[in-house]
Amino acid sequence: MFSIIQAAGWPIWFLLATSVIAVALIIERSATLRRAKIVPAGLLQSTVAEFRRGGASADLLKRLDAHSPLGKVFAAGLRNVTSSREVMKEAIEEAGRGVAHELERFLTSLGTIASMSPLMGLFGTIVGMIEIFGSGTGAGHNPQQLAHGISIALYNTGFGLLIAIPAMIFYRHFRAFVDSCVIEMEQQALKLVEQVHGERQ
Repeated sequence: MFSIIQAAGWPIWFLLATSVIAVALIIERSATLRRAKIVPAGLLQSTVAEFRRGGASADLLKRLDAHSPLGKVFAAGLRNVTSSREVMKEAIEEAGRGVAHELERFLTSLGTIASMSPLMGLFGTIVGMIEIFGSGTGAGHNPQQLAHGISIALYNTGFGLLIAIPAMIFYRHFRAFVDSCVIEMEQQALKLVEQVHGERQ
């Protein structure tokens, strides 16, 4: 493996660094983006029950803020529970935008890696081809040496695709997951508004 990396030339080191970053981002997002952590089951019911027992106490708001992203949205709404439904919804929407931004963290970087890795691989291949045809070793007149040089140059393109394919798969998966969580949080937040204002059971 090291001999292939060595033969592929200096551009492959950029691809290696990119692959390490992509793997780190995938592991971090996989650990963070879990439905049980973002939209915990039963949080709406327990929040409404506790609110009806003791109101929007400071202790309840503090626990909701620290509980989960959905808890932060609920806490923002309950801070404005004495205001009109419209004001409460606006507070929830503002908190929801902040939570959505936090959930999307690093996804742009992962998408950029997925898009740029093939181009970086192509750049490495072009550099390799320039070195082959521009060298003074006569490789351009020896078909066997030329074929070997081209195969080495193509390692960069292959490695770039090897990085881009899983990075794009995970990027698309994480984006869809975040979108579904945001929609679910919006639905539960609206239910909270209706229930605490006594218009929905």
